[in-house]
Amino acid sequence: MPKGPSLDPRDKRLAMRTEDHPLEYLSWEGVIPKGEYGAGEMIVWDRGVYENLSNTRSGRELTIEEGLEQGDIKVFLLGEKVRGPCALVRTSDPGEREQWLPIKKKGEGADARRRPTSTQPESVLSGRTI
Repeated sequence: MPKGPSLDPRDKRLAMRTEDHPLEYLSWEGVIPKGEYGAGEMIVWDRGVYENLSNTRSGRELTIEEGLEQGDIKVFLLGEKVRGPCALVRTSDPGEREQWLPIKKKGEGADARRRPTSTQPESVLSGRTI
């Protein structure tokens, strides 16, 4: 998400699907060397867990993998900076350069005035910024 997450349900931000990140990135901060995938400075901006809210129209819970396939994922985020219901909706054909819209849903954590990427730019692990 080049512009970072928004807490305003009216905002539509672009997110591009990438390869899965190594689990070590959950606690690693530093610089990825130039020429390597994801090159540049990296911090852990937020951390937490999520609850899967994705369902079929008949009410059967969808796994995250099924939601990825269908291009429609709904979760409840329990992060230190971002909390509440969110959706990810694919806006392109499935494939290598999938485009998604992350949408903050109304309810807990929604706040059109709060801009966490600019007001809370620091790492939740070290307090460093990029």
